Amino acid sequence: MNDMQDMLRAMKLDSWEELFKDIPKEARKDGINIPSMDEYELFRYAKKLADKNKDFFQMPNFLGAGVYFHFIPPAVLSLASRSEFYTSYTPYQAEISQGMLQVLFEYQSLIAELTGMDVANSSMYDASTSLGEAARMANRINRRREILVPENLHWEKESVLKNYIAGLGMKVKKYPLNERSMVDLDGLSSMITKDTAAVYAENPNFFGIIDENVVHLREIVGDSILIVGVNPISLGVLKPPGEYGADIVIGEGQILGNPISFGGPLLGIFATKMKYVRKMPGRLIGMTKDAEGRRAFTMTLQTREQHIRRGKATSNICSNEALCALMSTLYLAYLGSNGLRKVAKKNMENAKKLMHMLKSEGFDAPHFDAPHFNEFLLDLPKNPHLVNKALIAKGVQGGYPINEGCFRGIGHAMLLCTTEIHEDEDMRRLVEALKEVL
Repeated sequence: MNDMQDMLRAMKLDSWEELFKDIPKEARKDGINIPSMDEYELFRYAKKLADKNKDFFQMPNFLGAGVYFHFIPPAVLSLASRSEFYTSYTPYQAEISQGMLQVLFEYQSLIAELTGMDVANSSMYDASTSLGEAARMANRINRRREILVPENLHWEKESVLKNYIAGLGMKVKKYPLNERSMVDLDGLSSMITKDTAAVYAENPNFFGIIDENVVHLREIVGDSILIVGVNPISLGVLKPPGEYGADIVIGEGQILGNPISFGGPLLGIFATKMKYVRKMPGRLIGMTKDAEGRRAFTMTLQTREQHIRRGKATSNICSNEALCALMSTLYLAYLGSNGLRKVAKKNMENAKKLMHMLKSEGFDAPHFDAPHFNEFLLDLPKNPHLVNKALIAKGVQGGYPINEGCFRGIGHAMLLCTTEIHEDEDMRRLVEALKEVL
């Protein structure tokens, strides 16, 4: 007890209640009540508890909003589990890490080709931190202190962005979308000033809409930095941002061969133009020759504060998601360009099929009259959290809840997502469950 009191005193707290006050009381547990048992009995007990979880095939789900369930070919998991990749996570010693270094080099090459950019780093933590780093990079390039983001930017991504740029004194301003939830070019143009460091746009955007206006952004952002956020699988069918003038491309790479795993780990994609490579955060793996003239791979650039003067560092985070990048490299290499295009088309076809099934039953979907990739908004007559709870009782996990007032002109709604793994029966189960609970 004295130790506990000493710890509380060191934290300048009066009680344990004060220490845990941020955790809702209903989420707290007073220990785990496991009766005394031997090892095998404990195994059976734990298995019984674990069996309460429902996977996609027991309970089809339609969640997306940043983390997506795609089919991962067994070859990806098999190759990623090879022992060569276990021990070389941090490839500081090139002489013993050629396997991982080559994989990261291949990853960078694939991402650069996919996004249409000159160079990509060997990954960031996730899409949100990639956006934060992109905003800081824009500030390093032009020393301006304002970033313009779409009004429907996911609130969690916005929170991460604000945390990343708070120390720089940068501000976030939201620009309007038009009636189809695409960039309002006139509205955005009127907001760009000499203080605008960067303009951020997403394609597809948070509502799953393929934004036809992003290809015109270069014409109006002037000398501000244009940052584009992508769903990398959508690039199997959509024009890469490098072809319409993006300076930085970011995205969530989890969907490229990584499981959802209760929401992580994730993989931040980050690519840019060669002229900005020395302003880019993260590490860059390069190809060179060793002392005997053989092809070799090495860490070429990593400008974090532990390697160079702090004031010159581009980021204090210069690690990367090496295992996730490995999985993505294997996934992209396995699918090839034709395979990726096929997956992208199947995603779009399934979303369109679900919209048609919902509309034929009288539901209002999609909310916006616009082309969609694999997500769309379904309007609801009541709170989406309550609807989801009722759907789960029917054996279906619904979409991502969008609360009334979150975005202009949208009431209660949920963001439904389909990928290539959804079959007609899964969609019928959702539609039938919605008919019963609404």
